[in-house]
Amino acid sequence: MEIIKWDNQEGIVAMDSQDLPDILAYCLEMKPRPIWLTHVINDERQLGNDFCLYLVLHFPDKDFTLTLVAKGIKDEFPSLSLILPALNWSEREAQDLFGLRAVGHPDPRTLVLHPGWPKNFHPLRKDYKTGKEYKSFKRAPLVFPEMHGEGIFQVPVGPIHAGIIEPGHFRFYVIGEPVLHLEAQLFYTHKGIEKLLEGKSLEEGLLIIERVCGVCAVSHGLAYCEAIEKLANIELPRQVLLWRTILAELERVYNHIGDIGNMCAGVGFALGNANGSQSKENLQRLNLEFFGHRFLRGMVVPGGIKSVPEPKDSQEILNRLMELANDFEDWIPLLLEHDGFRQRAVTTGVLKTESAIDLGVTGPAARASGVAYDWRELHSHLLYPELMVKSVVEHNGDVWARLMVRVKETRESFKFLETLLRKGMKEAGRSRYIMNPFSNKLIPWQGAWGCVESPRGTDVIWLMLDDKGKIYRCRIRSASYANWPAVPLTVPGNIVPDFPLINKSFELCYSCCDR
Repeated sequence: MEIIKWDNQEGIVAMDSQDLPDILAYCLEMKPRPIWLTHVINDERQLGNDFCLYLVLHFPDKDFTLTLVAKGIKDEFPSLSLILPALNWSEREAQDLFGLRAVGHPDPRTLVLHPGWPKNFHPLRKDYKTGKEYKSFKRAPLVFPEMHGEGIFQVPVGPIHAGIIEPGHFRFYVIGEPVLHLEAQLFYTHKGIEKLLEGKSLEEGLLIIERVCGVCAVSHGLAYCEAIEKLANIELPRQVLLWRTILAELERVYNHIGDIGNMCAGVGFALGNANGSQSKENLQRLNLEFFGHRFLRGMVVPGGIKSVPEPKDSQEILNRLMELANDFEDWIPLLLEHDGFRQRAVTTGVLKTESAIDLGVTGPAARASGVAYDWRELHSHLLYPELMVKSVVEHNGDVWARLMVRVKETRESFKFLETLLRKGMKEAGRSRYIMNPFSNKLIPWQGAWGCVESPRGTDVIWLMLDDKGKIYRCRIRSASYANWPAVPLTVPGNIVPDFPLINKSFELCYSCCDR
């Protein structure tokens, strides 16, 4: 092993890929158990490193992040998914997109590439040139596990759904009404964003990153900018940190309220859905009026923020938010005290704590299963240390628990926003400028990561630049990507009509998973 970097909060250690299983197993035995942030494969053949694997782990008790680096991979590497099941999808992606075999992987089926792509199609290799992919694809049927027995039959749902949601195929294996097993097939709209980012400038990259997911533009943008700022070795002024924190909480509160309303739609509770939709709409109109975009796009830029509202605007934002907070408290009892809704949600779609930990589940889904994991609490960043965030934890792991986490976090976010806006008005005269990191020399050929607690959990961006400051590799690991593998585990034992409610209680995004 070779220690490349080791300071107060971050370490990078290089090793042979064959040593990874033992070292990872040793790390996972530590208490408290480290948290998986991201798993990156990078084609560094032109740098003389062959293919490289980067595994980023966070040790919460020390607020310390360790990157395990394995260089010199030629065509295979030892699978780690039996040690850390959260890596199942990442390793299957490595097989699809880089043509590297994860030796010992328990499920070597393709993941991103649906049947029909030729065997030599590995688009994230640097020598692959994009442009004529459609000519290589020959349509072929999807492959699903077979299940035999008297009374067992399959219910295929999707990929085309009612409404406007994106495509995903769900295959239910049922006997009578209860579900025995669920297979989920996603990546119908894989956009190749990580390939698209190669060679782009940092400004071009931000425009793309903000559009990976419509409703998490701030979270993805913040994670991307954090990675850039590490490579530029700059420190941000307090005013920038404060307004970035405000933007992150504005994004959280409108998403949480919208998700609460969507859960009502999952059981046909029209009044609850209408209240959630109306409240979310009012919050997004506030975003548009004061920040120029309903989804807050364009506000976060590398090294700073686009603009800072005047104190009088801050006061108006605060007044409007307090009205919406009071409105939330007026209508939320309709849900919490509705016996019919409660009966549909309690004990439905249970995610066990052990499964949440093994699969690296993040965000409200993890906290509803008893996992006290909130990046705002675990990692000192932005102004969250001043807010003294504590993970909102429920322990039953069912739909109701996931609802309650969002309800409590919404209340908390309104309080955070009041505190932050008052700080902003008090400190308005100190600093109103935007820094630009491009005056600093950006470190080439070195990986850097950024991580943000989005409304769905941690969004992680891993970034490497070339010697011209262009993007060499950008790995996007969204919260939805981390959480989707857990959804099928929560369905067996329930009935098919429960699935829309279970699915909406996770409220995962197809777009930032497929990316």
